Amino acid sequence: MHFSFWEKTGFALLMAAWVVWGSNQIGNMLVHADELSEDAYKIEVAESGGGAAASAEQAPEESAMDLLASATTDRGEKVFKKCAGCHTIEKGGADKVGPHLWGVMGRALGGVSGFAYSDALAAKGGEWTFEDMDAFLKSPRDFVPGTKMTFAGLKKASDRAAVLLYLRENHDNPPPLP
Repeated sequence: MHFSFWEKTGFALLMAAWVVWGSNQIGNMLVHADELSEDAYKIEVAESGGGAAASAEQAPEESAMDLLASATTDRGEKVFKKCAGCHTIEKGGADKVGPHLWGVMGRALGGVSGFAYSDALAAKGGEWTFEDMDAFLKSPRDFVPGTKMTFAGLKKASDRAAVLLYLRENHDNPPPLP
């Protein structure tokens, strides 16, 4: 008996579906999921009246300013690789998605001519100080609500301190450390 290509293909698909369905049924018969009466892993949480605010008061957040003395530019160069997709650091480097960052410390916010900054950053005014850059690197959206920058930020103060030193080093006339 001769079967056409489509008959063979249809039969193969039907058999494959039957094998998958049958395997699922057999697996369900062999393995039973038991509902746990209590959590398998308990997480101990200290009871305090203040909630998250109380824990924030207990552990003050480390500032990158406090860590500048122990930070290194080599570490800053490594951490800066997270930024290199959108920014260049070379002197005379081209703007990419973000502006070039050569000489950014001490430069006016929104100070690269020809780059289309967000209205929020252009309106903020001022210069890039170590403190402002630390706040911006920690959370760009908190520092400049409405910024175009999509980077979530550097949460570790040690990483921010290293990047601050690296940005300071890549400057014609590096500003003094705070």
